[in-house]
Amino acid sequence: MKSLKTLGQFIIEKQADFPYAKGELSRLLRDIGIAAKIVNREVNKAGLVDILGTVGDSTNIFGENQKKLDVFADEQFISALKYGGECCFVASEEQDEGIELIDSGISKDAKYIVCIDPLDGSSNIEVNVSVGTIFSIYRRVTDVGEALCERDYLQDGLKQVAAGYIIYGSSTMLVYTTGKGVNGFTLDPSIGEFCLSHPDMKIPAVGKIYSINEGNYSKFPQGIKRYIKYCQEEDSGTNRPYTSRYIGSMVADIHRNLLLGGVFIYPQTASQPQGKLRLMYECNPIAFIIEQAGGKASTGTQRILEIEPIELHQRVPAIIGSTEMVDRVLDFITQS
Repeated sequence: MKSLKTLGQFIIEKQADFPYAKGELSRLLRDIGIAAKIVNREVNKAGLVDILGTVGDSTNIFGENQKKLDVFADEQFISALKYGGECCFVASEEQDEGIELIDSGISKDAKYIVCIDPLDGSSNIEVNVSVGTIFSIYRRVTDVGEALCERDYLQDGLKQVAAGYIIYGSSTMLVYTTGKGVNGFTLDPSIGEFCLSHPDMKIPAVGKIYSINEGNYSKFPQGIKRYIKYCQEEDSGTNRPYTSRYIGSMVADIHRNLLLGGVFIYPQTASQPQGKLRLMYECNPIAFIIEQAGGKASTGTQRILEIEPIELHQRVPAIIGSTEMVDRVLDFITQS
């Protein structure tokens, strides 16, 4: 029988890649994995308990109605990071401001910043569609004992030390990178452990899937409109037409395209000229993962990982996926 390697075993095995961390990063990833198991349990029984629906009139900073599971997931990840002791600051989609954890005795010497979308695609939970969690980890710039400042939590994506996502679907998977490739772990419910199932993940250089909300077609820039038409044309030499697949949960769309090849596009629109997706806890971590898997991630004019952030909840357009497909989108944008 094939022996199983758990997430914990894998992290310890790779700990030598981070001699400066002395185990802190390994423990931080472990804490995130523990919170993910708790969220997974609630997601899987959501229809059986009073955890569906919105939280009264509550909205997040973007004016979006907060689902009960949004709040639950947010609480679980923040709690795990707080009591794990390795995180000094957490920025969450569900919180107006970042949360400093260094006042907690256990976190006073913590060296890491975590940016997280606790439950991506939560609007789909009531119709039993896959949702996920996205996280990004940075090493603080200031010395332990100093006050945290913007330099600590507004770092560009190239400075990420780790990033990942958890997809809660027909099986639950945790996919992450520390800058040395991408590995995927599937939760084995019989033992309650994430086990290595997808080592050294690579995205195909080209695929047949394009993922975009075509309902907003009339609001798209001209270059994006022309690319969509290109995808729909028949051409045997390039295996077109391509297949349109859009779930509405970034994690689910990205995960499928990572495995099969494809491009995920969330452009700016007439009503959202800056784009809609958040840089710090959606685009940066996903861009890091996809690039480590051999793909490409751009706003249409700039590499996502090179953007200098100016605020925690900054929005950007996103074109992410197989290298050849992203390049083709950029060609259409340049020609428009």
